[in-house]
Amino acid sequence: MPQPALLSYTSGTSPTPLLGDTIGDNFDRAVAAHGDREALVERATGRRWTYRELAAEVDAVARGLLGLGVGKGDRVGIWAPNGAEWVFTQYATAKIGAILVNINPAYRVHELRYVLNQAGIRTLIAAPSFKTSDYAAMIEEARPDCAALRDVVLIGDESWDSLVRAESTADLAAIGRTLSADDPINIQYTSGTTGFPKGATLSHHNILNNGFFIGELCHYTERDRICIPVPFYHCFGMVLGNLAATSHGACVVIPAPAFDAGATLAAVAEEECTSLYGVPTMFIAILAQPAVDNVDLSALRTGIMAGSPCPVEVMKQVIERLGMTEVAICCGMTETSPVSAQTRADDSIDRRVSTVGRVHPHLEVKIIDPETGLTVPRGVPGEFCTRGYSVMLGYWNQPDKTAEAIDSARWMHTGDLAVMDDDGYLTITGRIKDMVIRGGENIYPREIEEFLYTHPRILDAQVIGVPDKRYGEELMAWVRMREGVEPVTAEEIREYCAGKIAHYKIPRYVHVVTEFPMTVTGKIRKVEMRQAAVEILGLGDAAAVEHA
Repeated sequence: MPQPALLSYTSGTSPTPLLGDTIGDNFDRAVAAHGDREALVERATGRRWTYRELAAEVDAVARGLLGLGVGKGDRVGIWAPNGAEWVFTQYATAKIGAILVNINPAYRVHELRYVLNQAGIRTLIAAPSFKTSDYAAMIEEARPDCAALRDVVLIGDESWDSLVRAESTADLAAIGRTLSADDPINIQYTSGTTGFPKGATLSHHNILNNGFFIGELCHYTERDRICIPVPFYHCFGMVLGNLAATSHGACVVIPAPAFDAGATLAAVAEEECTSLYGVPTMFIAILAQPAVDNVDLSALRTGIMAGSPCPVEVMKQVIERLGMTEVAICCGMTETSPVSAQTRADDSIDRRVSTVGRVHPHLEVKIIDPETGLTVPRGVPGEFCTRGYSVMLGYWNQPDKTAEAIDSARWMHTGDLAVMDDDGYLTITGRIKDMVIRGGENIYPREIEEFLYTHPRILDAQVIGVPDKRYGEELMAWVRMREGVEPVTAEEIREYCAGKIAHYKIPRYVHVVTEFPMTVTGKIRKVEMRQAAVEILGLGDAAAVEHA
């Protein structure tokens, strides 16, 4: 009899058990073990903290929040670029059981207002401004419509000084004993298909363990120094970065408030970083720096590339020119804390440039037929699903959306199309969902389409992702005009969107049509639109770039 086909299912075994700690307890263990070691470096200001000094800052913020009346389960928003105060707030909220709500620094007023209300944010910690964004002014504009919002604390302002100087006799250790590792501790918003983002709600257990096992697979110890130019408001920064570091007693190096290729390269060299993170566009920019081949990167051995597909040539240059011989590719989504699969340090270069690795420890992965739900044989493409400790608690106050994503057996349906080979290595081949990944940012076209409908001359709009050498994908809007009006230009669309939606959601290309390609049943054929766009825009070279 012929052997039945090996199915596309695998589980991650590990001799290392899951952590049962809360984030606060785990952090306190790191402080006890590594108190005098450097924990955090903020290059922009030159400030540095040992683990013991970092703990004092964290506890001051925790007591300040308690003084404002923040308690277990209350939502505390953080709206700021990368900085030490972001880190203080992350660990302080965890210590008192408050739920940290990450707010994208690119958000404008209407997006801020939605998140403040949807999460019921009680206290908002924010930078007063950054680059061209006047956060303080936008908060004041949104505040009258946000009934739950009681306190706004601006970093570097008197309100921040008052927060950290608050005299409190609160026993943080006693509060910690009332918390469970299964409590929700973080809400991260993902772009929504209905025009509004959904709040993926994550527990201590979710993100602490994911950070810990990412660090384990990167072989982190207290001697590692991790350069984190990726944003903290993403899981990439706060989980793969901060939690992977503190769970191993390693040091976090913040090269700049937002990504700057020159500052990142200087930080890696001068701080003797052993690990560097980034989405492919960041590594491309670092490799383009004139100084890249002349600075001492001898300490650099590993790092993580994630967020969007990695061009094969970029991966090879990262290994050869930056010396990141153990660099890992990670694959996941916010809803899974985020990493489900990762390449290993001893994987061949071929594996690391052609796959996203194997399943993570203590997790399960399967590839299913999207129509039948049955697991497909190895080598057959299907939908990537994962199950285990990392799967989110759900979307905040959206049980219907949660049920659409997580089935009754607790499998998270990612919407990604993938193939599993005979050795369990996974390759992402596409997406079922109509999502665009631009430089690590997940963008749902529906949200932009609904905004474009508000333009007085646009009758209908369809947004697609098109190939781009720098960002992986760029946005293109196909629009139908109202009768008798002048066609819009890309520049007009940019001006119309500026300041109203986040900059990364603004279409780069605009194509005016009289009709969209459609199926016989009336569905828009976006695959056909993408194919046509490559020809229309002359993007053949970008489309030909190989990705893992």
